[in-house]
Amino acid sequence: MNLILIDDDFLVTTALKTILEADPELRVPAVGASGSDAVSLYDQLRPDILLMDIRMKDTDGLAAAQAILSKYPDAKILLLTTFSDDEYIVRALKIGAKGYLLKQDYSHLIPAIKAVYNGQTVFGTEITGRLPELLCGHRDPDLREFRLSEKELAIVKAVAAGQSNREIAESQYLSEGTVRNYLSAILAKLDLRDRTQLAVFYLTHS
Repeated sequence: MNLILIDDDFLVTTALKTILEADPELRVPAVGASGSDAVSLYDQLRPDILLMDIRMKDTDGLAAAQAILSKYPDAKILLLTTFSDDEYIVRALKIGAKGYLLKQDYSHLIPAIKAVYNGQTVFGTEITGRLPELLCGHRDPDLREFRLSEKELAIVKAVAAGQSNREIAESQYLSEGTVRNYLSAILAKLDLRDRTQLAVFYLTHS
């Protein structure tokens, strides 16, 4: 698996390259120091994963990610940053980044990279726990094009609000088994893998 690393701190890219290439499945053919580097290197190398910081000189990571995704919608971009700013998280979700990890989560980095490579969306534990909070103030999305029933829409909203299956069952007057069946059907309709992706889906369409 080929990765490009983008961070304006040379020590960070050097350390990350060493950590990642210790895994025999990972290779880092290039590193860059700015958003413009990310765009040009992605054009040249088309990596499996682009691992990128957000705050950098020149073009920042979010702007670079948006430019890359507008040209390559299937690009797998994982943002690695010291900033858990709500605005950054929401922008990352809306432009289609596949993950957002805090730099102190280095121990989870390689599993996260492999999960993104396999089609999952990955957010650090702290970020995932804040998704319901980030939904506050966002209007309910119009999901009619996905042909979800009213009950399915209610369950999607409940998942995005952080409710457990038991809480959803109680609020919707259903059994937990029925809630699980609904969730399986919803995930299949939307081509999603899990509850986290469902919450992200709801947020990005609001």
